Amino acid sequence: MKASEITEEYMAGYLRLDMLEETEQREIATALSSAKEYVKSYTGLSAGEIDQHEDITSAVLILAADMFENKSFYLDYKNRETNQAVDAILGMYSMNLI
Repeated sequence: MKASEITEEYMAGYLRLDMLEETEQREIATALSSAKEYVKSYTGLSAGEIDQHEDITSAVLILAADMFENKSFYLDYKNRETNQAVDAILGMYSMNLI
């Protein structure tokens, strides 16, 4: 699956949510969009380039789930670390860290 193919419905299933209220649907859409933009910003890749790497889809799902469940993006400012799985996946493709 490509990151661009992740829909709000798929994300709801990933989060194991059956019945969604309108507010939750908007929150999922926002979290998903934000996660995709974060990945593009972090890596320096375009949406098309991101779609060439299926493992980035996992990073998008993890980020979006974290944003939805915690209503924020978790970042440990003291240690400047994000989720280790996300960091490992995105670090492999980051053009911004060169």
